[in-house]
Amino acid sequence: GRDAFALTNRDDKNGMVMLQNTKASKYSYSLRTMADFRLKVLESDFNGMLLKIDEDEAWFNMVGNFNAYNILAVYATAFILDVPRMDIITKMTLLGRVNGRFEVYRSAGKITGIVDYAHTPDALDNVIKTINEIRSRNEQLITVIGCGGNRDKAKRPVMAKVAVEGSDKVILTSDNPRDEEPSIIIAEMMEGVDAMNYKKTLSITDRKEAIKTAVMLSKPGDIILIAGKGHEAYQEIKGEKHPFDDRKILTELFNQGI
Repeated sequence: GRDAFALTNRDDKNGMVMLQNTKASKYSYSLRTMADFRLKVLESDFNGMLLKIDEDEAWFNMVGNFNAYNILAVYATAFILDVPRMDIITKMTLLGRVNGRFEVYRSAGKITGIVDYAHTPDALDNVIKTINEIRSRNEQLITVIGCGGNRDKAKRPVMAKVAVEGSDKVILTSDNPRDEEPSIIIAEMMEGVDAMNYKKTLSITDRKEAIKTAVMLSKPGDIILIAGKGHEAYQEIKGEKHPFDDRKILTELFNQGI
């Protein structure tokens, strides 16, 4: 129709291709180059980002470049639909995080814990990249990760590879093993780890012990990523759901004065 519009991400190599044959009004957004809608990340830490959208600066409770792109896409869409600019920005600054997505915890001993639902190689890569964009390199990143049983086996070595390549230490552990043996799942994950990275990889089948070990290995300033389960409050083992919450276990350990 007459009012149709197409909005694309200029920083995506396929972005402009998407607009080739459309008769709609064309708009683009970018963090890196000239576009109709621009955004700049001025500051970022584990609590959020200070963003400059067009000429306005505002603090958002989300982290990571992928979220900066999402914010800009929403802003651009609403703007094209004639929503007043400040209304868009004000409403977006009030958005909280989704349960189990990049939830940040801090211990009295200055250790940062992040619990995230990432359970695919892409999602895990995104979270690790986000942490590495924010941190200065003096701290170590310790990642605790498993893979679910009775699910896609092909991703197991890839998950471990992504974790090991982006972290200083990795603890491979159980996720929801379901009907499979956790040790076999972990062995399949290990196939994705290069020999040169063996020394920074541990295997601990018991997920609670794995989280505890990550905390014990941490020094002030270090970051622990506990990935794969996020907001889930149970662990599926041999047809039974056992109460298990990464966030609860982490906060209990942090409250023990670590």
